[in-house]
Amino acid sequence: MALDQSALLELVEMLKAGDDGELMRRLLGTMLQALVDAEATAFIGAEPHERTETRTTQRNGSREKMVTTGVGDLTVKIPKTRTGSFFPALLAPRRRIDVALHAVICQAFVEGVSTRRVDDLVVAMGGTGVSKSEVSRICAQLDGDVAAFRTRPLDEIAFPYVFCDATYCKVRINKRVVSQAVVIATGVSADGRREVLGCAVGDSETEEFWTEFLRELRDRGLTGVQLVISDAHRGLVNAIAATLQGAAWQRCRVHFMRNALAKVSKGHAEMVAATIRTIFAQPGLAQVRTQVDLVADMLAEQFPAVAELLRDAKADLTAFADFPKLHWPKIWSTNPLERLNREVKRRTDVVGIFPNSPALLRLSACVLIEAHDEWQDSDRRYLSEESMALLNPPAPTVLEPRPTTPTPDTARKEIAATA
Repeated sequence: MALDQSALLELVEMLKAGDDGELMRRLLGTMLQALVDAEATAFIGAEPHERTETRTTQRNGSREKMVTTGVGDLTVKIPKTRTGSFFPALLAPRRRIDVALHAVICQAFVEGVSTRRVDDLVVAMGGTGVSKSEVSRICAQLDGDVAAFRTRPLDEIAFPYVFCDATYCKVRINKRVVSQAVVIATGVSADGRREVLGCAVGDSETEEFWTEFLRELRDRGLTGVQLVISDAHRGLVNAIAATLQGAAWQRCRVHFMRNALAKVSKGHAEMVAATIRTIFAQPGLAQVRTQVDLVADMLAEQFPAVAELLRDAKADLTAFADFPKLHWPKIWSTNPLERLNREVKRRTDVVGIFPNSPALLRLSACVLIEAHDEWQDSDRRYLSEESMALLNPPAPTVLEPRPTTPTPDTARKEIAATA
């Protein structure tokens, strides 16, 4: 492969001048251009101005392309052809250096690395740095994966248990910094595996927003929901009742405890908390609901507000008791989803303030996709397949309080179901 004589003489002069950095940059540039020209000759079937029987087309000028390398940015001229399209394999999009660099930038973004730190990372890898706009452009390539994940069908299997919650992040909207909600829904499928069902970003947790979000899940095929676990946010509770008819609602015991302790002094908080926790230590359905009344009576004289809260929340706080006892610790709170929320916050806190809502959705969804894939690859199930079989047929669930003692008719039905 012969190089142009004038180019070689220019490199010799640079070598004499002792500018090693510029020499290496020009050497690499000359080599890259020679490789591109050689590949173009093979593609066309002839050298410039050469007449051969193997020629398939003709050169028609060239276009310039900027290539980032460890010694700086280089400009390479890519020959254009009259017919067909030529692009050198050496510089093909998402190949070799580009694919590795793009993969690192995207992964760094998902890991919560700021754009400024991404720039430092690229320099450390031997590049010349990357601007914030370039990072954003590269990360926008993730949008296709995010869209596919958020719209994938959910009708392949039923999800008896669904968890819903939200976390808040800072976003710049119309030159103002505001908090926006990242709402997340996860589910436990009929075979006991966990999945991230969906996520969305909105201004607040209004009933309309939650209703639209849950309706989208239902339209994607979400079926078989028997219990929804969440906090007592009114908009969410109303949306669950409107979109997932027939499913019971479990009020998260952790959120309930916070609400209850907010009504007592700090000195009495531990005693009240220990008393309420006895509700969840009972061995069976009837005992759980009886204990709610007992605890309310115990606290009524000194803490009437807590007693009233317990009585009002009795049905919602004990909905878990209608389901297999093996499931109770996994379905009486949103703790599993809270851990996922904390991971989203850990990644988003590095960014601080997002430039827009799509950027927040992109990063949040990528974190959730990562968690979802880990759950699918793991051999460990959230609930065993054998215990999930106890839900077929599903246990009856209600939102209204039940009698503290079963009626003879109810007792006969329960005996028949366990026989």
